[in-house]
Amino acid sequence: MNESSSSTPKNVLVVDDNVINRRLASAFLGRLGYVTDQAEDGPSALAKLENGRFDIVFLDISMPGMSGEEVLAKLRTDGRFNGLYVIAYTAHALPEEKQHLIDAGFDDLLIKPITMKAVEAVMSSR
Repeated sequence: MNESSSSTPKNVLVVDDNVINRRLASAFLGRLGYVTDQAEDGPSALAKLENGRFDIVFLDISMPGMSGEEVLAKLRTDGRFNGLYVIAYTAHALPEEKQHLIDAGFDDLLIKPITMKAVEAVMSSR
């Protein structure tokens, strides 16, 4: 469900309850050659992941209803999503918050407000 060949663009799902944040991340990723889709909340993200083919997820932490950590927990217990690269897309920038997110199973962090340079950096580490 999440494999891709190196010759095709990687598919990224951007999940955030704030439409501006989703559009900005998608615009930056598009400039880098990624194909993006967007989800406005945890349940929508899970549905898109269930029915789509994504290599990477930018996952907001603080969303109403279902947090990014709850979405991640569901993904990490479902073998179909083994290898899915999940980036915490968050304003939680204190060192202990960052460590908590890595310990929770996120592969990397992207701190808001984002810049093109920050998106390039997190994607190049992938």
